[in-house]
Amino acid sequence: MDFWDNFWNFVWIFFWSFAFIAYLFALFAIIGDLFRDHELNGWVKAIWIVFLVFLPFLTALVYLIARGDGMARRSAKQASEMQAATDQYIRQTAGAHSPADEIAKAKALLDAGTITPQEYESLKAKALAHS
Repeated sequence: MDFWDNFWNFVWIFFWSFAFIAYLFALFAIIGDLFRDHELNGWVKAIWIVFLVFLPFLTALVYLIARGDGMARRSAKQASEMQAATDQYIRQTAGAHSPADEIAKAKALLDAGTITPQEYESLKAKALAHS
C-alpha cells in the first residue's frame, strides 16, 4: 500500500510540475508579446503587467482569449523579419556579389599594384564565368 501512495504522489507532483512549467511558458510568451506590440501604449502594458502579477492565471487566460490572434500575427511577423535579416546577413557574408562587383574589386587591386594584369584577366574571366 505504501508503494502506491508514493507512486501516486510522484504522479501528482509530476503533473503539477508540468502544469507550472507550461504556465510559465505562457506567462513569458504574454510578457514578450506585450513588449512586442507597438500598438499598445505604455499605460495599457503596465496595467496588463499589474494584473499578471496580482491575478496571474485569470489574466493570462483573458489575455490569450482576447489577444491570441494578434499574438500569432506579431510572432509570425517577427519570425519573418528575423528570417529576412538572417538571409541578408548570409548573402552579405557569403560574398554573393554581381560579376561587375568582382571585376571592380579586381580592377582596384590591379590599380593598386597588388595583382598583375594576367591575374586581373584571370579574375575577370572567373567573374564572367559565374554570371
